[in-house]
Amino acid sequence: MIDVPVPDLTGRLAVVTGASDGIGRALAGKLAQAGAEVLLAARNPDKGAASVEKIRATVPGAAVSTGPVDLASLASVAAFAAALNRAGRPVDILVNNAGVMAPATRHTTADGYELQFGTNHLGHFALTGQLLPLLRAGRARVTTVTSSAARSGKINWDDPQSERKYSPIGGYGQSKLANLLFGLELDRRSQAEGWGITSNAAHPGTTLTNLYASGPNMGRGRPSPYEAIMSRLARLGVLVHGVDAGVLPALYAATGPDAGGGRFFGPDGFGQFTGRPTELTVYKSARSAETAARLWDVSERLTRVTYDAP
Repeated sequence: MIDVPVPDLTGRLAVVTGASDGIGRALAGKLAQAGAEVLLAARNPDKGAASVEKIRATVPGAAVSTGPVDLASLASVAAFAAALNRAGRPVDILVNNAGVMAPATRHTTADGYELQFGTNHLGHFALTGQLLPLLRAGRARVTTVTSSAARSGKINWDDPQSERKYSPIGGYGQSKLANLLFGLELDRRSQAEGWGITSNAAHPGTTLTNLYASGPNMGRGRPSPYEAIMSRLARLGVLVHGVDAGVLPALYAATGPDAGGGRFFGPDGFGQFTGRPTELTVYKSARSAETAARLWDVSERLTRVTYDAP
């Protein structure tokens, strides 16, 4: 079985979003196994609590807990961040993992933004900014989970919320490109401002999780074919791998001693669908620092969160 070595994380606090299932829960379990205290940030409290119990069942004595946060609500993000700031404990690892993929029809967040852009990017942008004092105190490693869809993604500056025209895959690609641009730009700003944060990005390849059922089935009268297709490919061992393999790029990005900032990790196989975790060349779509800075400015305006560090 492919795996990556994880250093001793005893005494470290890790926060993982979208940790009630899939990549997030697997990553939380790996971090807990290495001794970290892990906070599972989950939209559904019941699923979050169930994930805590599943991790404890496989990692006896694991220091895991859950906290409610809906990345599709800036108020929920602010409340979650405020609770952590009140507690005052430095955050050593933050993994921005939660996401939604390709709803069949356009949906919006609580704040009126297109659901994929609002959840996958803006929610994590706001969360990271509001946790900045704790991340600085912990000299944190921040890993933002993106997708190979970022390779063909484009930021539609004229219609970023897909109000005039909505494309499920186009919207997903835009949100995942935004994740990658954000992860790289956060590291640039940390270096320039002396925040002490190491920021990178990772993608899991094509990993069979409920992402292929939950998002594509939104707004459909009949079940989406995505899940059935992906499940069949996984059984055949073609272009799809399981969560145990898909979690490894993010795990290495979050904990690997050689995983420096401003870098991008993913699987090394054909088309980056599957394979062993490795450092990847940043996609051409995400290489422009000017584009990243423009997105940052737009994100501050939309979330009303600025990265003003004391």
